[in-house]
Amino acid sequence: MERRELLKMIAAATGAAMIGMPAFVYGQSTVPATEGAFSEGEVALLDEIAETILPRTSTPGARDAGVGPFMARFVTDCYTPEDQAIFRSGLADLDKRAGGRFMAMTPEARAALLRTLDAEAKARSGNAWVASDGSSPGPAKPHYFTMIKQLVLFGFFTSEVGATEVLRYVAVPGHYDGDLAYEPGTPAWATR
Repeated sequence: MERRELLKMIAAATGAAMIGMPAFVYGQSTVPATEGAFSEGEVALLDEIAETILPRTSTPGARDAGVGPFMARFVTDCYTPEDQAIFRSGLADLDKRAGGRFMAMTPEARAALLRTLDAEAKARSGNAWVASDGSSPGPAKPHYFTMIKQLVLFGFFTSEVGATEVLRYVAVPGHYDGDLAYEPGTPAWATR
């Protein structure tokens, strides 16, 4: 089974509400995927952004899970052309805000820039569904950082590294315990 097919099945089974989900239907069309749509430099940039969001600590980071290449492939294969344009212009904007070189920034400056973008994305999503007259104009265009952050989390926690080394993983689950005591700091569960 190809990863693309698996991702489609996961999304359909869980009912995930993720930016670009209508693109799964688009991904089933006869439009061929464009190989190499992201340059090596762009994939490296995606890797650095992902690693800033989910850095390596006592557990693996986003780079260990190959999130940068995953994001490039997902955007290329599954996003609509409109969402791809938003994503790509967002990468250009992020690099512009970084003075032209996000990769040359210190880790602290990178984190500060991403926190600023996260605040902008949250502000936009809070106002996206209701017009000033109280009517709902329909879904607004997503902020590119929302797309980036969702892909980082999705790519990391559906990777083998994220599911087996960060989340608790039990290949064959045991009995159901509906009243399991919570211990602070315990990781969430994952299935494969």
